[in-house]
Parts: sequence; C-alpha cells; structure tokens
Amino acid sequence: MFGHNKKELKKYDYKAEELSKFKYAEITTENGTIWIKLFNKETPNTVSNFVTLSNEGFYDDLIFHRVIPGFMAQGGCPDGTGMGGPDWAIECETSSDKQIHNKGSLSMAHAGPNTGGSQFFLCFVPCPHLDRQHTVFGEIEEDDLTSFETLDSIKQKDKIISIEIKESRE
Repeated sequence: MFGHNKKELKKYDYKAEELSKFKYAEITTENGTIWIKLFNKETPNTVSNFVTLSNEGFYDDLIFHRVIPGFMAQGGCPDGTGMGGPDWAIECETSSDKQIHNKGSLSMAHAGPNTGGSQFFLCFVPCPHLDRQHTVFGEIEEDDLTSFETLDSIKQKDKIISIEIKESRE
C-alpha cells in the first residue's frame, strides 16, 4: 500500500441494489466487537473495496499494527509493518458527504491522495485535521456504547479476528 510504485486505481462496479446491502461491518477483535455503519451511498468505491477484502477474508487474523493512544488505531496491513497492501489502490472520496473524523470514524489510511488499498484506521477522538484528507467510509453509531468500549480497549498488536459485512445488525 505504501510502496513507492504507482499502483493502478481500482474501480468497483457493484450494482446499486447489491451496494445498498453493504450496511454494516462487524469487526471482531480479541477485545470484543465493533459495529460500523458503512457509508455505502457517500463513498461507494471505498466501501466496495473494504467489503470485497472483508468477504475474501483478507483482514482475518491481522493486527492493529499502529495504535496511537488519544488518536487512532490502524489495521489492514497483511505483513503487520504498515507497508503492505494489495497490488492496487483506490481513489479518495474526500469530497463526498460525511467526511468528518469523529470518535468512532472508520477511514482509509494512505501515503498521499489516491494511494489507499487495504489499510484503515478507527479514530479514538475527533480528528478535524484529517477531514477531507482521508476518506471516512463508516462510523460507530452514536448510541453503540459496547462498540465504543471495544474501540477504547484496542492496543498495539491486538488481533482482528474477522470482519463480516452485514445487511443488518440482527
């Protein structure tokens, strides 16, 4: 993901009906579960990328390789160093709605515009300096105290057991 070679930008072409089913991500960690409401209308390509990787099991058993208390937890690097990712990148969707980094926001990590691939981060606090710089493509819902507790418990090298995409929280 963060290599020096320019990667081809990947575009997904899920039909609107299928994309509308990508409503939630259930992120199961060794500390508990975090439910994320995905912004499938506002950031369709970023959500499609995340969904595709999740459904392929890409994130299973990876770690949060970069955790900065009072800032964010970053995961999605297949080699655990922060330098890995797929052989493609996706275009940033930072001009869409909902591009505000609040506590519980799910956002794409990148090494510059249009270089994101698989790495993502979850904000521990509001991060206005990142607004419209990184694509926010989901968030913990405001009343989901259990997910916020799990988020607050994440430490460096904690394991992501799995990420499952759901149409509802049932």
